[in-house]
Amino acid sequence: MANPQIVFLTIALLVFILFITYTGQMLAPVLASIVIAYLLQGIVNYLQRWKVPRLLSVILVYILFVLFILLVMFALMPLLFNQTKELIQNIPAMLSLGQASLLTLPERYPELFSEVQVYDMIDSIRTELTAYGQHVLTLSLASATSVISVLIYAVLVPMMVFLFLKDKDKILDWIHERLPKDRQLADQVWGEVDVKIGNYIRGKFWEILTVWLVCWITFMVMNLQWAALLAVLVGLSVIVPYVGAAVVTIPVAMVAWFQWGWSPPFFYLMLAYFIIQALDGNVLVPLLFSEVVNIHPIAIIVAILFFGGLWGFWGVFFAIPLATLVQAVISAWPTSERQQE
Repeated sequence: MANPQIVFLTIALLVFILFITYTGQMLAPVLASIVIAYLLQGIVNYLQRWKVPRLLSVILVYILFVLFILLVMFALMPLLFNQTKELIQNIPAMLSLGQASLLTLPERYPELFSEVQVYDMIDSIRTELTAYGQHVLTLSLASATSVISVLIYAVLVPMMVFLFLKDKDKILDWIHERLPKDRQLADQVWGEVDVKIGNYIRGKFWEILTVWLVCWITFMVMNLQWAALLAVLVGLSVIVPYVGAAVVTIPVAMVAWFQWGWSPPFFYLMLAYFIIQALDGNVLVPLLFSEVVNIHPIAIIVAILFFGGLWGFWGVFFAIPLATLVQAVISAWPTSERQQE
């Protein structure tokens, strides 16, 4: 006869997956609020360890959160918008420079490139850029919906974050009262995953912030154009382990090349960029996530591809915690079977 705890855990996981799959888009503000509450809960716990009452801790942390959001909206976003506009305006000049450089390839390396190959390459790039431009235009036509979504997030998310923080214990107690009493296996798995997800989200936030600030300072010191925009891209790229760093290297290298060509500043910039990436992967990540996950890189990449294809951005963001959940279930499963015997 099947262990009731295994049956319950299996049903709970299936219900969770189906619920997120079919309602994730509608409940995106709620999911975002839960993620932010997880992030802020660590600071609340830290204040409580210093004997600060929980309600006061929640209020102080929430005020800091609102101030951070206001700083991003009224200081960082206008800067990113202006730099994005400047970058778009410079794309024709950049394309012309790139085309002129490509046309020199048959002269420099006739054994590798012919004029026909180069012109085919240029046509292919133009086709891709045209398709991308049409996609951007389609997105801009749907701007009204985007504005409504932003307003919903701006109003609902901060309110729900405060409620999740303030009433955390009440919400968890309400959930526990409606779960089966015999659920030791599920509690064991959830206890492990809960700690790791919370630490992962907080660690990922600090990794994004650190990489972004270090890149921004480095790019500004080296006078790279659109430093703030590129630094944000590099910071956000750490959400996708391994793949993100490789993809974001392309725009950084292209902007540096269009600005300086094959000159010493270009190589100094790329050297500094690769040093930052190396420090992130070999120093910052082990420091922040040493006790969070212990998953093979291949499993992480598979999790990113699977959950990203299933749930988009949130699937990519939670790929590692979800892989940790799978690992915790697999680790607990033999134990439950032995207990049954």
